Amino acid sequence: MEKIVRQSLLYDFYGELLTDHQKNIYEEVVMNDMSYSEIGRIYGISRQGAYDLIKRCDKILEDYEAKLKLVEKFVNAREKIATMKSNIIKLKSDNKDSELEKLIEEIDIETAKLLEEF
Repeated sequence: MEKIVRQSLLYDFYGELLTDHQKNIYEEVVMNDMSYSEIGRIYGISRQGAYDLIKRCDKILEDYEAKLKLVEKFVNAREKIATMKSNIIKLKSDNKDSELEKLIEEIDIETAKLLEEF
């Protein structure tokens, strides 16, 4: 997974567990694509201090993911849904109504399981 996408997902799931200072700087670097030098000037810290803070936040967020696996579950759920959608489209084009009904039942069961996990 691309680094920025992964950082964004981790932040979306666990960002509220960071301090306000960490959240502000992390958002500026990851979401707003600001440089460490710009962060340093704005927040009155060194470029190296900004870099270290981002690395520390990355580690904190990765540690949460290692324990809770919410991003992994989310990505897996999204992939399953994409597969189900493509199967439905294929079945519709093949005009196999009985298979389509069976697949819809499976989707309902899988969706219920996924919702329980979150």
